[in-house]
Amino acid sequence: QVQLVESGGGSVQAGGSLRLSCALSGPTYRSSCMGWFRQAPGKEREGVAVIYAHSGNTYYYDSVKGRFTISQDNAKNTLYLEMNSLKPEDTAMYYCAAQIGGYVRWYPPRVVDFNYWGQGTQVTVSS
Repeated sequence: QVQLVESGGGSVQAGGSLRLSCALSGPTYRSSCMGWFRQAPGKEREGVAVIYAHSGNTYYYDSVKGRFTISQDNAKNTLYLEMNSLKPEDTAMYYCAAQIGGYVRWYPPRVVDFNYWGQGTQVTVSS
């Protein structure tokens, strides 16, 4: 059974940094793509960054380009999101996601491309 568990969220002032982690368990070797999404109150869930499992290629959505870095540690089955120069508009619940057993259809990937999700970790950035 696949499980994704996020950690590392918290409160930080604008300009600060946080690192999110997502521990994956189960048959994650079948994953083709993993990523981070976020959802602010009253808004739709949106993409933050994704990484293609086999190639290691990454994609960053416009709002975080140059500030966030996604990475994976295959030995630890862990996905990371390093967030720098945080802004109040980065405040949201952050979710780890994985496509396991299939492939993403869209480029850039969309929410519907991912079939496993974590429970989320809250990030709050104050001005």
